Amino acid sequence: MNYSIPFNTILIKEIYRFIRIWPQTLLPPAISTALYFLIFGKLIGDRIGTINGASYMDYIVPGVILMSVISHSYANVVSSFYSTKFQHNIEELLVAPVPNWVILAGYVSGGIMRGLLVGVVVASISMLFAALAIKHVLITLSIAVLTATLFSLAGFINALLAESFDAISIIPNFVLTPLSYLGGVFYSVAMLPDIWQVISMGNPILYMVNAFRYGLIGVTDVDIQLAFMMTGGFIIIMTLFSLYLLHKGTGIKN
Repeated sequence: MNYSIPFNTILIKEIYRFIRIWPQTLLPPAISTALYFLIFGKLIGDRIGTINGASYMDYIVPGVILMSVISHSYANVVSSFYSTKFQHNIEELLVAPVPNWVILAGYVSGGIMRGLLVGVVVASISMLFAALAIKHVLITLSIAVLTATLFSLAGFINALLAESFDAISIIPNFVLTPLSYLGGVFYSVAMLPDIWQVISMGNPILYMVNAFRYGLIGVTDVDIQLAFMMTGGFIIIMTLFSLYLLHKGTGIKN
């Protein structure tokens, strides 16, 4: 059977969904990014100076870009798939001869597309404040795609397990946002006391942000190979867990 048709159908639907409401999906990150760079980069950055040989503005740009990729790839999948459950449209997929992996790939790919598109928007805004010169193109692109994939999978799992609209806002507000801000977006881990450096090393977003920063400006606080291994490992685990939940019918056959 040709599974490209159902996959493309889900993917095109997802892309059309966030493009159609672009004032809600693409405009807010552009505005918030400009505020980040204006307040943190200009007003505060001039007083901080340089970090690891890079100006403060250049230092925070990669983290702000990846933070946007994380939040929007996650938000796209969790809101879209849960809405499909809530409106009972999921039943059409369940009765169709579509394998679980196609459903998962379609929704995750939609989240990846939105995350990367928002990343491009944020990167474009950042060019008004800093001169971006990508040091390692392959590392930059690969970690961006892997990060978008990972958090699209996380959004899919959240949507499967959620039983209300309140449940899909808990993880972004109480897990993703704190981990993002504590993931070295606005500071170097080396600036922290020893105990907090150790604690920070348990934050997976720290590795992704630093790998992306290394790709853009060649500065990192962590081992790049470890960052890729950790991100890839989480993707494999979450993919298998998502397929397991779909196979069991968790949250969709109750």
